[in-house]
Amino acid sequence: MLYHLFSYLHKHYDVVGTGVFQYITVRAMLATIFSMVYIAVFGQPIIRQLQKMQMGEIVRNLGLAGQMEKQGTPTMGGLIIIGAILFPVLLFADLTNVYIHLLITTLLWTGAIGFLDDYLKRIKKNKDGLSGKFKIIGQIGLGLIVGLTLLSNDDVKVRQFEESAKSKKVTELVEGVDYKDQKSLETTVPFLKHNKFDYSQVLPNKTVSHVLYVLLVIFIITAVSNGVNITDGLDGLAAGTAGIVATALAIFAYLSGNIIFSSYLDIMYIPNSGEVAIFSTALIGACIGFLWFNAYPAQVFMGDTGSLALGGVIGTLAIVLRKELMIPLMCGVFLVENLSVIIQVFYFKYTKKKYGEGKRVFLMAPLHHHYQKKEIPEPKIVTRFWIINILLVIATILTLKIR
Repeated sequence: MLYHLFSYLHKHYDVVGTGVFQYITVRAMLATIFSMVYIAVFGQPIIRQLQKMQMGEIVRNLGLAGQMEKQGTPTMGGLIIIGAILFPVLLFADLTNVYIHLLITTLLWTGAIGFLDDYLKRIKKNKDGLSGKFKIIGQIGLGLIVGLTLLSNDDVKVRQFEESAKSKKVTELVEGVDYKDQKSLETTVPFLKHNKFDYSQVLPNKTVSHVLYVLLVIFIITAVSNGVNITDGLDGLAAGTAGIVATALAIFAYLSGNIIFSSYLDIMYIPNSGEVAIFSTALIGACIGFLWFNAYPAQVFMGDTGSLALGGVIGTLAIVLRKELMIPLMCGVFLVENLSVIIQVFYFKYTKKKYGEGKRVFLMAPLHHHYQKKEIPEPKIVTRFWIINILLVIATILTLKIR
């Protein structure tokens, strides 16, 4: 809103100071600050309201250290995160941008799925919450919206430079010569020489490539949102890890949306994607701000409202920035947490069928509970997971030049 207001004042009246809002870097920094300010102002009142509504965590005794002390801690704190992202995005982002539309839709859609799950558990006292199949249906619906929009919207394009442009200076490329913006299923692949891969080149025809692309989008959004949901088991773990991943995505958004930096680094230039940096930095601010209340010992939990929203947004961010194939590295913590559950369940069923008694690979799944069972203090587990994810994110950024 402020972006559009100041753009109008700058264009028609040349009001002093309004031109600074044309810079993505300025608006990105303001989005981070306003996100944290939002939590500073509204965080505690929302927590008190959740306490009044008796939205406390219901803890099953699994024999983990400090577990029962969390009983009754307010949950559904994801409402704080959603507000802290939405508020600065509405203020500072270009609300005509298709990528911003998709990200806001993802935030509210996955947040609503998580909210319904939390509502059924706490208000309706349904211990299972929202049925798993309804969660999947909701995630599939969102994946269809994101995938089909990226395929059909005319503003979703990739800039392709002609061979003759490769010898030109960056300033000449900015002038608008020797390139064309076109629809493409091109994406970024780490470690390849040109760092690019086009799905349509390995598939038999356009229809098949489009169908498989939409299925891939559905899978990614579902997998990442569930990965964050599984990771959200220790104080500050999901919020901190999501904030680290969001930092990498903010960097990718800025570089991919800037013709000078993308040309210099020889990475894909995606017109209009620079605005995604505003959303990414708001996400960073929301995660950092939420840690004020969610760090050990937590005053509030994000619940499914927050974890599904964070995961859905991270998945969509990676897709619109065409960095989805970097998710296994960038979101390595979420991937390992997911795999630990899959491996545990599969091995238990396999050994039970073969030997008549189920055996386990880990002391407990997800993986963070395995380390709790080894009596490692909760804050130390969280900090170590953060450190690992920082290293993974640095490695992901390095892949832009290591080919």
